[in-house]
Amino acid sequence: MYRSVVESGLGGLVIKRSIHFVSGLPRSGSTLLGALLKQNPRFSAGMSGPLAGLFTDLLTKMGGSNEFSVFTSDAQRQRILRGLFENYYADYTAEVVFDTNRAWCARMPALSRLFPDSRVIACVRHVPWIIDSVERLVRKNVFSPSSIFNYTLGGTVYTRANGLASADGLVGYPFDALKEAFYGEHTERLMLVQYETLTSDPARVLNAIYDFVGEPHFQHDFEHIEFDAEEFDRRAGTPGLHKVRPKVAVQHRQTILPPDLFRRFENDAFWRDPKNNARGVRIV
Repeated sequence: MYRSVVESGLGGLVIKRSIHFVSGLPRSGSTLLGALLKQNPRFSAGMSGPLAGLFTDLLTKMGGSNEFSVFTSDAQRQRILRGLFENYYADYTAEVVFDTNRAWCARMPALSRLFPDSRVIACVRHVPWIIDSVERLVRKNVFSPSSIFNYTLGGTVYTRANGLASADGLVGYPFDALKEAFYGEHTERLMLVQYETLTSDPARVLNAIYDFVGEPHFQHDFEHIEFDAEEFDRRAGTPGLHKVRPKVAVQHRQTILPPDLFRRFENDAFWRDPKNNARGVRIV
């Protein structure tokens, strides 16, 4: 097992815990996966959290733009960044933490240095269905401007899709980060979990994850899932953004995207072609 990764104090008790990361594409099952993982009383998991943003801000402030950066060594930077995780999770009693954020795929080199035994689980999904899923949320909440589009209205399904797919968009940025991780030098610590597998065969996915992170298996309940982020979603102007159905099941439906827009993203699932997986990334 991967141990002694993060140490934090709770009432004078020092807890040694493992930390792993959930990343990948939006609308691809990371919240569902977190809801399942947290059924294990030894685990902590959930929706995307603030640590990746704090991590980036800290690293930026310790860089050359700060005139005092000359007094900060790489060793000090690493201790400060580790301290961010240690202090954030100081009140948690879980032995294993799964921290979720779409940015983690772009931080593989740093994570490998800070947490050598950590693993990154990237959730993926056929890309046009991600665009379709976001568009459904927009149409469902037609009177509630969404944080996804900076709380602005206007445009069409095409302009919304263009915004999502842009380099800094909700889909474009994590998609590029995923490719960086998939073709990078740290693929031994990366696993891709396909949404299609998670919803059709969740037991297979969970068993693969337990093997990947080196933890003893746990009997999960796929018929009774609990997760609540209604207040967060309401404030984000996107009710239902992190809604998890009480039972894992495949949902068959017809796309609401125009055919040409659906086809635009149809060949973006690079992980589906074995010829692209020269580094042998684990894919479930």
